[in-house]
Amino acid sequence: MFHKEGFKIITIAFLICAVLSVSAHFLIENIYIEKGIIFVLFVLLVLILQFFRNPDRKFQLNPCKILSPVDGKVVVIEEVYEKEYFKDKRLQVSVFMSPLNVHVTRYPIGGKVVYSKYHPGKFLVAWHPKSSEENERTTVVVNSQEFGDVLHRQIAGAVAKRIVNYAKEGQEVKQASDSGFIKFGSRVDIFLPLGTQINVALNQKVKGGITVLAKK
Repeated sequence: MFHKEGFKIITIAFLICAVLSVSAHFLIENIYIEKGIIFVLFVLLVLILQFFRNPDRKFQLNPCKILSPVDGKVVVIEEVYEKEYFKDKRLQVSVFMSPLNVHVTRYPIGGKVVYSKYHPGKFLVAWHPKSSEENERTTVVVNSQEFGDVLHRQIAGAVAKRIVNYAKEGQEVKQASDSGFIKFGSRVDIFLPLGTQINVALNQKVKGGITVLAKK
C-alpha cells in the first residue's frame, strides 16, 4: 500500500524509468551498459516505492498514552522552553527519520486541533540544534482530555523539501490517523506537559502509531 502523497511522484518516476529503459535498449549497443542502466533505474524506482509505502498497521489506541507520530529513532529527550505556542517549559521528545523510514505523520493523541501553522525556513540537517526553530516546519497542537495540549512539529531537513500538513484548527482528530507527510527524511518533535512519564530511551527505534512514547 502506498500513501496518496506518492501517487504523482510514483507515476512520473515509473514513466521516466520506462522511457529511459526502452531508449537504452534501442540506442545502446553494448548489452552490459544497457543492462547496467536498466538495473540502476529499477533500483531508483524501488527506492521511491519504498519511501512512499504506507503499511497496514493494527493500532492499539489509548487516550492515556502518547503514540509516536512517525517511524524513526529517538534522538532527543529533554526539558526545554517551547516559545511558539506554550511559552513555558515542556518535555521534548524528538524522532529522526531516515529516507528509508515510513514518512507518514500520525496524530500522537486524539482530540481537537487548537493550533496549526506553517513556517517557511531553512533546510539545516535535521539533527542540527537550531533546526526546530529555523527550518521549514509545521506546528500542530491537539487538545486532549487526558494530557491537555500536546504539540507535534514536523521539521524539514537537508533532504526533505516538502512538508504536507492536514491539520485544520477546530477539527476533531483520531489518535494515529494521518496528520501529514514529510517527503524525503527529517524529524518530528513532540512537546508534552512536565511530569509526563516518558516510555522510550535515546536511540530507541520507534514505529508511528505503534510505539508508546509517553503515558499518564
